[in-house]
Parts: sequence; C-alpha cells; structure tokens
Amino acid sequence: MADSSAVPMEGSAAANRRVSVLARHLESSSSDVDSNEPSLYASLTSGSDGDSVFAHVVKAPEDPILGVTIAYNKDPSPVKLNLGVGAYRTEEGKPLVLNVVKRAELQLVNNRSRVKEYLPITGLAEFNKLSAKLIFGDDSPAIRENRVTTVQCLSGTGSLRVGAEFLARHYYQRTIYIPQPTWGNHPKVFTLAGLSVKTYCYYDPTTRGLNIQGLLDDLGSAPPGAIVLLHACAHNPTGVDPTLEQWETIRQLIRSKGLLPFFDSAYQGFASGGLDADAQSVRMFVTDGGECLVAQSYAKNMGLYGERVGALSIVCGTADVASRVESQLKLVIRPMYSNPPIHGASIVATILRDRNMFNEWTVDLKAMADRIISMRQKLFEALRGRGIPGDWSHIIKQIGMFTYTGLNSKQVAFMTKEFHIYMTSDGRISMAGLNSKTVPHLADAIHAAVKLNA
Repeated sequence: MADSSAVPMEGSAAANRRVSVLARHLESSSSDVDSNEPSLYASLTSGSDGDSVFAHVVKAPEDPILGVTIAYNKDPSPVKLNLGVGAYRTEEGKPLVLNVVKRAELQLVNNRSRVKEYLPITGLAEFNKLSAKLIFGDDSPAIRENRVTTVQCLSGTGSLRVGAEFLARHYYQRTIYIPQPTWGNHPKVFTLAGLSVKTYCYYDPTTRGLNIQGLLDDLGSAPPGAIVLLHACAHNPTGVDPTLEQWETIRQLIRSKGLLPFFDSAYQGFASGGLDADAQSVRMFVTDGGECLVAQSYAKNMGLYGERVGALSIVCGTADVASRVESQLKLVIRPMYSNPPIHGASIVATILRDRNMFNEWTVDLKAMADRIISMRQKLFEALRGRGIPGDWSHIIKQIGMFTYTGLNSKQVAFMTKEFHIYMTSDGRISMAGLNSKTVPHLADAIHAAVKLNA
C-alpha cells in the first residue's frame, strides 16, 4: 500500500523547485540591469521606504483659470471676491439652479419607467435632434436635407475634443487657427488632439475692441483648407464680438479661401438674452450651403455646469457624407468615454421639447443676461465716478460673461494682494461674479491699481 504522505511531499518539492527557479530568474534579471538604474523590482516591492515608480513626476502648475478659485478658497478675508471662474451668480452672490431645471428633474425622477441603461455611443437621440434645431434654427435647410450629424459630448470641452480628433484623423489639413487671445483651454485641446495650432489677430488692446483688419489679413494668408476656430458669440476672454456686417465679411473670406469654420458656442442666449440673436453667426455659415463644425455647451445657458452637457454638430455637403461622418465619430468616442451620461441630456431634452418649459427658460435666460448687462453699466458708472484715468467705455461695449478690463498682470497682482480680488492675470473678469454690493469694492481696487501701477 502506497504511503499517503508521498503525494503532498512531492507537491511540496515541486513547489519548492518552482520557487528556486523563480528566484534564480529574478537574480539573473536584476544582474542585467545597470547598477545605476533604479530597479523596477525594488520600486514595486519597497514601498516601506517611500520609493515610487512615479518619483520623477514633477508638480504641475495650477490651471490658470481654475487655479484662481483655489487661491480664492484659501484666502480667509471676509471681503474676498472671485471674478475668475465663468459661472453665473445671483445678486446675492449665490450659484443659481434654474426653476425650470428643477421642474424638469422632478419630472424625470417621477417617471418610474426611466432606467439607467447605457446610452448609444452618439448619446440621447432626442437631445441631439433638439440641440441641432436650437443652434441652426427650426427651418434650417441643412437639417431638412439631413446634412447634419450631431453627437452628445461632455459639455463644450468634450465637444471640441471629439471634433478635433475627428479632424486630425479624417481632414486633409491639420492646422487650426485660433483667435489671439482665446479661452486658455483651446490650444491644449487642439494640440493634444493632433492638430497644429496657429493664431490670428482678434483683439486690439489700443481700442479694446476687434482688430478686424488684422483678423482678415491673418486668415487671408492662411493655407487653403485650414481650420478656423470662431466664437459664436460672447468671445472669451475679451467680450468683443464682430458686428453682423463684419461677420459677413469674415464669412466671405473664409468661403473664398476654402477654410473650414469650427464654431465654439458656449453662450447661446446667455450673451444678448436672445437664442436666435446669439446664433446668427453660425446660421450665416450654414445658410450659404457650406460645411462647418459647431460645439455646443449647456453649462452657462441652463446652469448645468457640473452635468457636463454638450453636443458636436458637423454640417456636411450631403446626407450620405453626414451618415459616414457619424460612423467615424463613433470610433472617436468609443475608446474615449464609450458613451455620454444620461441625466443632464435628459434635463435639456425635457425643457427643449416642452413649449411652456422652453418659454420659461427663455425668460430666465433674458433675466441672467440683463443682470450681467446691468453689472457692466454699474461698474462703468463707478469707474467714471471715481475719475479713473482712461476710457472705460469698453466695459459696456463688450458682451457676455467676461470683460477684458485692460489691466496688466502687475495691476492684477496688486488687486489680489491689497483688495483680495481674484481674476486671471490677463485682467479678464467675470461680470456674472459681480453684484451691486461688490461693484464699489472692485472700482476702488481698480482705481488704486491704476493710480499706483500706471
């Protein structure tokens, strides 16, 4: 009869042999590594002494916009004022959730048939359809002819990134011209997507208005087919928009040169208070039958900042091309985030489909835009009342959430240190962050900054 203990002994011996072979293998592998090189094995197994395979990573600088809020939050001063972040605030300085948004959410919550299943790669179909109509118009020939493909994306940033990656893969010209200055995230989004970024003249610091001739000269010398980023309205950071006549001149140049317009529409309805008025520039480029891209965001105009709701629309030459473009957009989105979130898009679709809710939303939009316009007027009057040197009329001429004050980085630093007012170093301020009580404080700070740091 065989000894029953033999099997476990043999198993144990085999296990010991495997351990010995593994140990010899590790020793021989480690001997092949340059003694001056950090050992991967040591890094992975010696956590007790604080070593890390990421020890070489350097601390990155704060985002120039979001970093303003971080600095603001650390300041204990009771009079501190944050004018850096692009988020709407009420007259009381509080974040605002629109009543119509609350009603839409209540509808969604009370709908017991709703589920949390994945959306398609392209997102919520109804949201896409209604978003296209919102920016292009109900009677848009491009929509009527099925030449528009729209996909739900992660707010404006995500829409820009998906569009940029699609262009980097499928468009023959990989150079994009962006205005100087522009939103700080634009260069990063386009560069990381694989496009080459160049700039065109936009802002005139002397007049604090549009440098239309510089713009036309730069785009006129761009290579045929180059992509051109255009702010649909309420240019960020300057608040300077072309007039309709200037838009028409820009359109004619872009079409004559065969350039491809890529609109960033982050403020539709939020700038002037009118949805149609703020979409006029985009619609001019669609009515002419040409192709373009449009990135939409509902962060500002519906106050859905944290829901990350946006859409990318590509207007194509034919319905067949639009269908093929959509198929390739899916291949961009799938490995990036697979499919978009459902909640925010459902809120937007609920409001856009319901006539009463839609009308209530337009009233809210007008109220928000009007409050910002009133803050411009109050600030202008406060600056003029203090006799501050210079012409400050650009405060009321500019439009939208932001004002390019004309203050330099030294003056901005002075205002932060002495008056606890936070803004980006280029002097851009969010008018939505002001209220009647804080306007005098800002005016006093600007007065002191200009006087001491002229």
